[in-house]
Amino acid sequence: MPIDYQGTKIPTCYATCSIGYKDSHTLPLKLKAIADAGFDAIELSMPDILSYGEMLHGKKPDPKDYDALVEIGKQIRLQAAEHNLKILMLQPFSNFEGWPKGSSERKDAFDRAQGWIRVMQAVGTDMLQVGSSDAPGISDSFEVLAGDLAELADLCAEKGMRIAYENWCWATRAPGWRDVWRIVEMVGRDNVGLCLDTFQSCGGEWADPTTRSGLVEDVGLRELERRWGESLGELRRTVPPEKIFLLQISDAYKMVPPIDATVGEEGLRPRGRWSHDYRPLPCDGGYLPVNDFLQAVLGTGFRGWLSIEVFDSKAPGKYSDMVDFTKTAMLSLEKLLAE
Repeated sequence: MPIDYQGTKIPTCYATCSIGYKDSHTLPLKLKAIADAGFDAIELSMPDILSYGEMLHGKKPDPKDYDALVEIGKQIRLQAAEHNLKILMLQPFSNFEGWPKGSSERKDAFDRAQGWIRVMQAVGTDMLQVGSSDAPGISDSFEVLAGDLAELADLCAEKGMRIAYENWCWATRAPGWRDVWRIVEMVGRDNVGLCLDTFQSCGGEWADPTTRSGLVEDVGLRELERRWGESLGELRRTVPPEKIFLLQISDAYKMVPPIDATVGEEGLRPRGRWSHDYRPLPCDGGYLPVNDFLQAVLGTGFRGWLSIEVFDSKAPGKYSDMVDFTKTAMLSLEKLLAE
């Protein structure tokens, strides 16, 4: 159910991947838990589509067998409808923009885009999340990145679909909200906006999992706080609320000991590894200035979707079941807004 904030009803969403920390947590059970906790919608993850396909057919489908994914998506659409849940967005579409013209990577990116659009039609959503690419070897030109997104936007517009572009704080070229906002402005399409995220901005500009303090340490604390306040003020002043399509909310654990500063065996940079396993619910053991960022986003006039997207490897020891987890998530949103 929408949360009341200063007389305005703000809709709430939950990312399905956020409660996938046990093999027994099937998509139907996730949907029921999310609905029972009072959420209005879900962000549907491609990993959950693949897992549900395995549940239906006994083996995980090929992620590029879009005919199979479309049929699975139709079943998920029915499941969501049974619980009166809107499918707000399909995510995470990654490593799309910036590949050299004529390269096999660029062809694959646009082939994947066409396939994902088909899946979006099947599940009944009109929004695609695109994360800023963390691939090596892509262009460092924002003009090139924006050009690719503009092409994707035009493909989506033909189907009445939108793109929510998100800064991933370990991305190759666009790790900050300013970067993705600049690119969105350059794209200049009505159907392209921002997916903002408390973790991605707080964890990129203010915090660092590789330091003992847990903070960015290339400047002193006073300068860090000044820069953070300046960033929040700029966000409030410069981003129109209608260009924010949703705000994802999570926190992060301070890493003790710190994460190794090198690229991991799986190819992820430190903040990427931090993101995948150490993002709890807000008000639940993290240390990021989540409320600062939430206030800045609301200060733009934004009153759209608030979405819980957490990846908490400690969750199985903290929560008895998915119902407990999702109800706590709703309470954490209410507490944040009350503050």
